[in-house]
Amino acid sequence: MDIKTLKTDLHKFIDQIENRQILKDYYDDMKSLIEHQNDGAWDNLSEDQKQELLIAYEESENEQNLVDYEAVMKKYEKWL
Repeated sequence: MDIKTLKTDLHKFIDQIENRQILKDYYDDMKSLIEHQNDGAWDNLSEDQKQELLIAYEESENEQNLVDYEAVMKKYEKWL
């Protein structure tokens, strides 16, 4: 699912909520996530590493690029 579709669907879900407390809780959670989205490992990556991750994420949206879980586990079982 692309980002535009995700945003559209998210807006639809929010528009269906009529309970003020649920909306407030959701708002607080989202605000916290946004405020902390730059915390952690991302900030420690080089620009090249960040670009590679973004490219990998985009490629993962295409199911043909995905590898079956069992195939991955078999390939790397000697390291697990």
